[in-house]
Amino acid sequence: MKKFQVITLFPEMFKGVFESSMMWKAQKEGYVELSTIDLREFGLGLRRQVDDMPYGGGDGMLLMIEPLWKAVKAAKQNDPTAKVLLMTPRGVRWKQSLAQEYSETENGYIFICGRYEGYDERILELVDGEVSVGDFVLTGGELPAMTIIDSVVRLLPGVLGGAESALIESFSDGETLEYPQYTRPADFNGRTVPSVLLSGNHAQIAAWRAEHSLKTSE
Repeated sequence: MKKFQVITLFPEMFKGVFESSMMWKAQKEGYVELSTIDLREFGLGLRRQVDDMPYGGGDGMLLMIEPLWKAVKAAKQNDPTAKVLLMTPRGVRWKQSLAQEYSETENGYIFICGRYEGYDERILELVDGEVSVGDFVLTGGELPAMTIIDSVVRLLPGVLGGAESALIESFSDGETLEYPQYTRPADFNGRTVPSVLLSGNHAQIAAWRAEHSLKTSE
């Protein structure tokens, strides 16, 4: 069973994602264990402080090193071999080949979700990788963590319904997008399904799908 732990100030954001659809099924059938760690529980003092002003001045607040450090150490106690990933715009761009790679490893993953203006740089001593989902700014690392976890979990053997489901999807070969697909009715208000898909000729259907996959990716 692969474990995913998410360190966040907003664990409630993950409830709907982790308890619905494929994620719920993957946990129920024992393929994955999904959990959150509330960073506030490791905050300092009576107010459970987790952020402070940056040295050198500047706008905003930073996540402090002490709560982050303790949270990562606690996650490591749950899964000593887990890799620690920091969600950050300066990280490696996430893509399908990385999702495939992560799904094939034996270790679990610990996600650190940043907030405010960032985090104390010293936490990088505990980090195995920095990951970004694109060249844009979000309020925190929660949505990127959800995206990455979803893309990995669905590739775990047994999670998707069909054995080939993940192999024919967009970007599964690193380049092409999935071909157009249709279902009943064959004619909807004059909008018809391509005749080749109704022909029963598997060779022609495969050729049509290959051609239109390439066209979609151009």
